[in-house]
Amino acid sequence: MGSDVWVGPWRPHRPRGPIAALYSGPGPKYQLPPNTGYLLHDPSRPRAPAFTFGARLPTQRPTCGPGPGHLVPAHMTARGLDCAPAYSILGRPRDSAPFVTPGPGKYFPERAGNATYPCAPRHTIAPRNWGVCLEQQTPGPGAYSVPSLLGPRVIGKVSAPTYSIYGRSAVGSCFEDLSKTPGPCAYHVVNPGVYKARAPQFSMLARTSAPQDSTQNPGPAAYNVDQPRKPRGWSFGIRHSDYLASTLAKMDN
Repeated sequence: MGSDVWVGPWRPHRPRGPIAALYSGPGPKYQLPPNTGYLLHDPSRPRAPAFTFGARLPTQRPTCGPGPGHLVPAHMTARGLDCAPAYSILGRPRDSAPFVTPGPGKYFPERAGNATYPCAPRHTIAPRNWGVCLEQQTPGPGAYSVPSLLGPRVIGKVSAPTYSIYGRSAVGSCFEDLSKTPGPCAYHVVNPGVYKARAPQFSMLARTSAPQDSTQNPGPAAYNVDQPRKPRGWSFGIRHSDYLASTLAKMDN
């Protein structure tokens, strides 16, 4: 390649620093969020309210009012019919049941007494000791007892220390009878196996009886000691599992 191919002093060379052409970017797959619509709107731009057309709701119950074809009569007003009074002939009503209300002769005002006529106050003399015969339920002064101030269990007071005098103890005194003290024979010797390592223990059993059965058991002469024992051998096992399906080969006709 001659020097006349390149124009000017520029020649291909290694860049002195990193440039964007040396790195592979994702390309133009990044897009700015749209400014139209309601979903995925650009959060940095104001969003206008969006409305949707809803479906028509089903009627829950039929309308009770008349439709436009209903014709109001001309003589019908807001206060009723605007016409002359009309009369109709009805049947004779049945006789009602007689009243059971009492008459004037059923009342006796003279028996009302003080409830009807005014009269002067009247007093009666009652017996003087009308409550003596009843049993008195109220307790007298002797029914109450004042708590004692002696002893350790005084209610509402600080009790002083109390002491009691016991009898003289005979243990350790000159009056103790030492002849009643248990001697060495009164104590049992403790087995050393309780607090030391216990030695093995053996027991003698009774002589066992000869077998009573009549079975023919081989004797000592039935065994051949000189016969060599066959050494252990090995066998070849199967290569595959027993549960593996066999291979079906294509057979000739």
